Amino acid sequence: MKTKEYLDELKAKSVDELNVDLDAAKKELFNLRFQNATNQLENTSRIKEVRRNIARIQTLITEKANA
Repeated sequence: MKTKEYLDELKAKSVDELNVDLDAAKKELFNLRFQNATNQLENTSRIKEVRRNIARIQTLITEKANA
């Protein structure tokens, strides 16, 4: 999914939905790190992508809380 489309999708969600997405992304990051440590991960760039998605979600949660 393109970054712009993903960001538009996130902006349409409520804070509660964003928190659910944040938890899911953190679990995915944990699993990716675990796979990387055991040399089972083929696409290591996915770790970077998930980390950035977590940052995007946290930024939107903060923006909505301050609004």
